[in-house]
Amino acid sequence: MLRDALHRARPHRADGLALLRTVGSADTAAMTGFLLQAAARRTPVLLDGVVPSACALIARRVVEGAGQWWLAGHRSTEPAQRRALDVLGLEPLLDLGMRLGEGTGALTALPLLRSAQRLAAGMGRLADLDLGGGPGTAAADPAPSEAAVHRDAT
Repeated sequence: MLRDALHRARPHRADGLALLRTVGSADTAAMTGFLLQAAARRTPVLLDGVVPSACALIARRVVEGAGQWWLAGHRSTEPAQRRALDVLGLEPLLDLGMRLGEGTGALTALPLLRSAQRLAAGMGRLADLDLGGGPGTAAADPAPSEAAVHRDAT
């Protein structure tokens, strides 16, 4: 059965939609559509497991650049998912040897992403610092004297 599907798919390797029509199913077509719509709306997606990774491969063939909105939540123990992530150029956020499926890898990675977002949102920028020389310039004050450094340290 797999050999037959590969044979049917061969002429459509370059055309993602034709490939999906030839060997896909309703659920893979829907998931591929969701990935494409998320990219169109500039909405990040956490890929989790073999099937979403395979759908991402097809979606990337349909719309080049859609993959910039995807992250891999975790690395599955499935060799096919590892290969798909390699082709997509995605490095998983987590590699815990999980094989549970059902979105558990993405759910496990979500707190990591939320923490990173909070950290990034709370960080200051150099441009926001008052360096005394106006926006985008270095401070005009000379380096502090040795006495000033010693005084401030005590």
